Amino acid sequence: MTHDYPVSREQADLRKAVRFVAIANLAYFGIEFAVAQRIGSVSLFADSIDFLEDTSINVLILLALGWSATARARTGKLLALVILVPGIAAFWTAIAKFGDPVAPDALSLTVTGAGAFAVNLVCALRLMKHRHGTGSLTRAAFLSARNDVYANAAVIAAGLITAVTFSFWPDLIVGIGIAIMNADAAKEIWKAAKEEKAQLEVEP
Repeated sequence: MTHDYPVSREQADLRKAVRFVAIANLAYFGIEFAVAQRIGSVSLFADSIDFLEDTSINVLILLALGWSATARARTGKLLALVILVPGIAAFWTAIAKFGDPVAPDALSLTVTGAGAFAVNLVCALRLMKHRHGTGSLTRAAFLSARNDVYANAAVIAAGLITAVTFSFWPDLIVGIGIAIMNADAAKEIWKAAKEEKAQLEVEP
């Protein structure tokens, strides 16, 4: 892919932020996935896949930052489709949970959710100042990190409620909620990519 223009200072700063976010997400994916498998948590499983999806998004952004505006718009649509993956995985796991309705360990659920909250909060703060730049690409990264902060807060709440009720429902409901949240983010990113492409078509 041919570069249309040199990388600006803003893009260089964005590269650093996106690289940090990709590494942080990949590292915590392994932790959360392992805990999810051990305690049978739908919400942690959905969120761990989300960490892997975030890693993929930020790697794609690193590759696409030097591309033309047209290529960035196309990549934005691809990212919207990628974001749907955790949602599909979460719904599938939720359905399977009905066949084994056992509540996950509340302490592990809460502590792991708190760790995920901290990681995603730092990532969201790193990306915040770039959320309106470079069209759908940076919007994809920021929306994903921001939504994950909300999702992790819900996971912590599910862990606390599970400690009191010993029910599998809080974990299941939060897992489904994460799937819905990611679907909404995908819709916003797809819309941003379409707007970016439409603007390119009207520019001289």
